[in-house]
Amino acid sequence: MNRVLAAGIAAAAAALCAGQARAQVDVFGGGLAEACAKFAKAGDTSSNAETVCTQAIDREMLAPLDRAGTYVNRGIVKLRSQRYEAAMKDFDTAIRYQSGLAEAYVNRAAARIGLHQYGLSLSDIDNALMLNVKEPEKAYYNRAVAHEYLDDYKAAWLDYRKAVEIAPYWDLPREQLVRFSIHHPIEALPVVDAPASAGKP
Repeated sequence: MNRVLAAGIAAAAAALCAGQARAQVDVFGGGLAEACAKFAKAGDTSSNAETVCTQAIDREMLAPLDRAGTYVNRGIVKLRSQRYEAAMKDFDTAIRYQSGLAEAYVNRAAARIGLHQYGLSLSDIDNALMLNVKEPEKAYYNRAVAHEYLDDYKAAWLDYRKAVEIAPYWDLPREQLVRFSIHHPIEALPVVDAPASAGKP
């Protein structure tokens, strides 16, 4: 069923329970750095995953982009276990190595959301989008979360909707859109029906 949105959008009373989206960096060529990337992609938060990432950074001769990516991937391991400040340090280091690495900004924004630094997260997300992040739906999702915590519900709704447009089979943003109630249908915008199929892998 289609619904409409206008200036009086309000979030439903249900608490925002969804986490932040993370953007892992692919590192190839074998070795510890590639193993670290696989751990980050798989959502591994074990001490072994972090150790492998640290060994890759300390022991392997990595090109600057791969070194930055490995810092991002180690930061994701920390981020998933809610060690936000430690994760931030890795994302900061990645950005020092490669200031154009969009995934570092998406993940630093996620860490900032975890630290309740919602306003600061917005500039990181904008940077990631400007740098053509590989999975922009994650950037829009994180920006929606930040907007919602800042009580900018219309901006949050628009970003959740954008995430759905980019990744229509990803459940997380579609689930957030359901929580919104609609008021004042003047100058309304249409909402695209969400598909009923399974979520994005």
